Amino acid sequence: MRTEQDTLSFDITPNANPMPEADRLEAFKALGFGTLFSDHMAVIRWSADRGWHSAEVTARAPFPMDPASAVLHYAQEIFEGMKSYRTADGRAVLFRPEENAKRFNDSARRMGMPELPEELFLEAVDKLVEIDAKWIPEGEGSLYLRPFMFANESFLGVRPAREYIFCVIASSVGPYFKGGAKPVTIWASKTFTRAAHGGTGAAKCGGNYAASLIAQAEAAQHGCDQVVFLDAAEKKWVEELGGMNVFFVMEDGSLVTPPLTGTILPGITRNSLIKLARDEGMTVHERLYSFEEWQADAASGKLKEAFACGTAAVVAAIGKVKFTEGEFEIADGQTGLVTTKLREQLVSIQRGRSNDRYGWLKVLDGV
Repeated sequence: MRTEQDTLSFDITPNANPMPEADRLEAFKALGFGTLFSDHMAVIRWSADRGWHSAEVTARAPFPMDPASAVLHYAQEIFEGMKSYRTADGRAVLFRPEENAKRFNDSARRMGMPELPEELFLEAVDKLVEIDAKWIPEGEGSLYLRPFMFANESFLGVRPAREYIFCVIASSVGPYFKGGAKPVTIWASKTFTRAAHGGTGAAKCGGNYAASLIAQAEAAQHGCDQVVFLDAAEKKWVEELGGMNVFFVMEDGSLVTPPLTGTILPGITRNSLIKLARDEGMTVHERLYSFEEWQADAASGKLKEAFACGTAAVVAAIGKVKFTEGEFEIADGQTGLVTTKLREQLVSIQRGRSNDRYGWLKVLDGV
């Protein structure tokens, strides 16, 4: 039997009152992160009786929401983060969007939500970028894309909802960290943890980030840019930052990064950097790495560099680590050669400046 989902196509309704071009170009002169939004959004709805239906691209606008909407009470919500770039020859490209589609469904399964067919996820992203292509900044900026899904059934009761909304919005962005590519300072939280085994650490759900905010505020109070979390069981092993994975560069040229054991997010940037490093002949160890080891290796010189990575920040060197008992510096607080090399390799592929031997770029024709 054919369902609505089998024949689903997007209704396109252009925004009747888009931002004036002069205002958009003026805003492009001082791009921050996540505050300047494009004119449109892509939306698909799901219900238990109809499946996925009512796909549209329309003017970005608030959702009418009942006070009993399930997401407000039980936090059934997931999201993705991805970017569209404008290459030097004028093409609009996406970086590994199929990986975002796969991870989105991994999150959906963990959160008891319906899976969205990957082709629908990708089509929604494509349609939004196509209609808002002028929002892709040239130069070092990018169009940050936020696909997300939330429970929208109105009820009070602890069970998976029977209605959901999937949406994609877009934001023209500059650098994630203020001050450009300088090394960041990290706060190692020994009070708060992010996730435990059997929990939602590997899912990209809002609750993980909500739980990290108090630790991020603690980091800011100590003059730090980000927080790094230790494991929940022993508070010993380094896991990830509030929104990024972490790598360590050792004196023998090898890399160490925490393993995917279900408590950290399987980052697409992380996966890409591991591939690039191994193809450059570097050894990459996905293993447990303790905070004490981090301190000792930094003091002895065995640790040469450390960096964080994610879609928003791409690659950011870690120059200093602070914690309750003190602080320590890595490589005199400077960005190391390996960090610089891997970042440049990745960014060159993302922006179409070098040969994409992996087929990671998706070119949007006619955009």
